[in-house]
Amino acid sequence: MALIAKDKFEPLEKVANAEVILRPSQTYWQDAWRRLKLNKMAMAGLFILIILSLFAILAPFISGFDYKTQYLKDGYLSPSATHFFGTDQFGRDVWVRVWWGVRISLFIGLAAALIDLVFGVLYGGISAYFGGRVDSVMQRIIEIIYSIPLLLLAILFIVFMGPGITSIIIAYAISGWVGMARLVRGQILLLKEQEYVLAARTLGAKPARIILQHLLPNVLGLVIIQITFAVPSAIFFESFLSFIGVGIRPPMASLGKLISEGASVMRYHLHLLLFPTIVFSLIMISFNVLGDGLRDALDPKMRK
Repeated sequence: MALIAKDKFEPLEKVANAEVILRPSQTYWQDAWRRLKLNKMAMAGLFILIILSLFAILAPFISGFDYKTQYLKDGYLSPSATHFFGTDQFGRDVWVRVWWGVRISLFIGLAAALIDLVFGVLYGGISAYFGGRVDSVMQRIIEIIYSIPLLLLAILFIVFMGPGITSIIIAYAISGWVGMARLVRGQILLLKEQEYVLAARTLGAKPARIILQHLLPNVLGLVIIQITFAVPSAIFFESFLSFIGVGIRPPMASLGKLISEGASVMRYHLHLLLFPTIVFSLIMISFNVLGDGLRDALDPKMRK
């Protein structure tokens, strides 16, 4: 083999400050927040949700009315400086009732998120980690629960326990966490054979420690994304039940009930349908665009 002459090689010039870090190092969550801030739609959704939450907490105190007191002589008043969203057939202030309905919707949505976080994540994590017969039995239980229609389950609970927030939350608690459990199980099945998990197991770490400190933190991004989609699903579920008349009962206000009442008189009193529908749509759209933004921000493949 012929030797290559030395004149064929040229030394590279030294690059000044080649080892200088051009930007400060960031953690995974700091980088995710940076990317989320660049997503204008997601930030708009987050901003709208914060504003709606503040209105739900503070707006009823701005008005001098409450959500259940009836003033029959003031029925079907149009929006004005006194009644910002007008009044319904019983003279109740629609402004207060709409924001009280937002309270109910957000409470049910957050309760659903908490159920997903506690039951779904732990159940899926335990099922995937132990595998074998334990995983098989736990998955058969999930299949049985998943086969029961959520709407039918909710109606049965409402029949036996009476309509209200408690019945809706319990019905959702029985089967609403199944999707989260399946998602977490699938991810942990991929992660449990990684080197750091095998090393922790070799060093004698207990299963509870491995699941809580090594596996679940690595699926936390997907869990957060799933929660942002679970909250609007629960809100829509409650609104649908209230719309068909088996959810929240008067005088308690909910967005679904307000939309149902407004739809029956929309030809003559459009404001009763318009304002609850706008607020409901803003909640649903905001959660969905925020979920899309979080999905992009928490995905390491999207990092630049």
